[in-house]
Amino acid sequence: MKAISFGAATRCTTQVPQQKVRRAAVRRWLKASLSRISVMLHEWHRRRRDRAELGTLDERILRDIGVSRTEVLHEINKPFWRK
Repeated sequence: MKAISFGAATRCTTQVPQQKVRRAAVRRWLKASLSRISVMLHEWHRRRRDRAELGTLDERILRDIGVSRTEVLHEINKPFWRK
């Protein structure tokens, strides 16, 4: 097993096996990837929920917020992954 020595720079004889360094890097990458996926899934769920709610609004409320029924239909027919 190849090891990385920090002895010359720190005057310490501790050695960290290269395999442990790789595992730590993989864990950090995996954690960051899972975090990004989680954020994306939450965003998709929010869009789906918001579009469904938009479809339930009546004409009076749509006029109040300045949105036409055509715009609503266009928005609620978008796939959840599109902005």
